[in-house]
Amino acid sequence: MEYADLSDFLRKRRETLQPEDVGMPRGRRRRTPGLRREEVAVLASMSTDYYSRLEGGRGPQPSVEMLGSIARALRLTLEERDYLFVLAGHGTPPRTTRACHVDPGMLRIMDRLQDTPALLVNRCGEAVAQTPAHVAMAGELTNFEGMERSESYRWFLQPETRILYREDEQDRHSRLLVSMLRMTATADGPKSYAASIVTALQKASPEFAEIWERHEVVPAHSRTKHFRHPLVGEFDLYCEVINNADQQQILVVFTAEPGSESAEKLQLLGVLGSQTMSSGQDFRRELI
Repeated sequence: MEYADLSDFLRKRRETLQPEDVGMPRGRRRRTPGLRREEVAVLASMSTDYYSRLEGGRGPQPSVEMLGSIARALRLTLEERDYLFVLAGHGTPPRTTRACHVDPGMLRIMDRLQDTPALLVNRCGEAVAQTPAHVAMAGELTNFEGMERSESYRWFLQPETRILYREDEQDRHSRLLVSMLRMTATADGPKSYAASIVTALQKASPEFAEIWERHEVVPAHSRTKHFRHPLVGEFDLYCEVINNADQQQILVVFTAEPGSESAEKLQLLGVLGSQTMSSGQDFRRELI
């Protein structure tokens, strides 16, 4: 590790960011240029002590996962993210089609959608970022490991994760997930990570295997989604998709018709979800 250079790089990147850049209130009596260390720690989902020791050049070598979280918190570009990994002694990470790094521009969009359910996913169906409103609606989806990071894997092997979708939506969503995974596995080749997910699901899920054999190509996303939530009941949301071709990721944004019952339920869900999460409980477990 290049401790001195790592410390200097983290400090200077932190000082270039303002609270408004990351969706945080400025507050009063702010003497620190840029963000405070504790604010970066919150954005990176780590303790203030850990981040402070790392920026101070006193901490142990951070893991790849920790560095990825710090890169997102500091809104680093892909080139800056690669440089951070080199400074921390991990070398330049491979730029695979799984693309778990989030472009700063996309993060700025999400920062302005705090009250709107929005989810950023890569081509393998792995959630790489969520707005607080989406966490309130669907639970935390970015903390899975291995193949469980893929929505397709969880959907077919952990049926309890389907609780958010009404019964009449589940078949369509199953077909959509299979079609999207097929597109990625075909483009990336038989030795790709996506292809390994396909192989695992074909062996473990008769439902997946049956849908796979149909060889369907399903339209990417319907405009209207019908959800069923344990806390607020049924509601309908409009689905908009924004593609980030450079990062090979898509941002899925859900909105309700203003003044509708669905809009009221979505607002209530945001309040209930924030209360549950602030109490320290695993909100996804509450859903299931």
